[in-house]
Amino acid sequence: MNIILVGAQWGDEGKGKIIDILSRKVDYIVRYQGGNNAGHTVVDGKKEYIFHLLPSGILHKGKICCIGNGVVVDPAVLLKEINDIEASGINVDGRLKISSLAHVIMPYHRILDQLRETKRSNKIGTTGRGIGPCYADKINRCGIRMIDLINPDVLADKLRDNLNEKNEIFQKVYSHQGFNFEIVYKEYLNYGRLFSKYIFNCALLLNKAIDKKKDILFEGAQGTFLDIDFGTYPFVTSSSATSGGACIGTGVSPIKIDKVLGVAKAYTTRVGEGPFACNYEDGCFRWP
Repeated sequence: MNIILVGAQWGDEGKGKIIDILSRKVDYIVRYQGGNNAGHTVVDGKKEYIFHLLPSGILHKGKICCIGNGVVVDPAVLLKEINDIEASGINVDGRLKISSLAHVIMPYHRILDQLRETKRSNKIGTTGRGIGPCYADKINRCGIRMIDLINPDVLADKLRDNLNEKNEIFQKVYSHQGFNFEIVYKEYLNYGRLFSKYIFNCALLLNKAIDKKKDILFEGAQGTFLDIDFGTYPFVTSSSATSGGACIGTGVSPIKIDKVLGVAKAYTTRVGEGPFACNYEDGCFRWP
């Protein structure tokens, strides 16, 4: 059975715990949107794990865990998560798969995210981790993807082109010195070497798994009311946090989805800026 799990509110509904329970009965667990703005907490005995990028099912031996094309990946954060979990005695080699098409958060994304927030009168409440600017580059067709990190020439061309534009914006708009090509290039080329063994065509991998009758659990981040289209816009995240995001974020057809589970909690909270909507009608949120 192929199941999508989504947050039915503003996030923090306890999706990580539910994913951990459901992971025992499936073969694959897939993150399909968001980035390290997510925080899924799982407690194993006396040990607490907080996953920002790794699928929450990584704690279960023998489970294949994928980071889909709809996720934006900060290599530094992912590397720390891998090192931390392996230090706990859990090996991810052979089980962790990262989509070659997943976009990469660069240093200029993080800084731009923070600088833009300081300029706003109405704060969005961004985490400042570069999620939005990375998705913006994806849509602007100038993003850098995981597959680019293992091709030195492609990485150099894309990075140089981006910095030519972005450094001018940093200097003239934000009075920021910008970024040195060689420093960023060497850092991310090294990430390419470290992550090359994890980079796969995840869409092909998952569809082949479905053909073999494997069970897949699609792990959403954030929540329905933070969806870029259907949430309390503009106080939302930068990705499709509803069930539809699972299909575009992994390359799996909607006709291959068997069930969608929504996770809610008894009392509602939200983080960041934005209103608590009290009603939803005609495609719009209403609040006092």
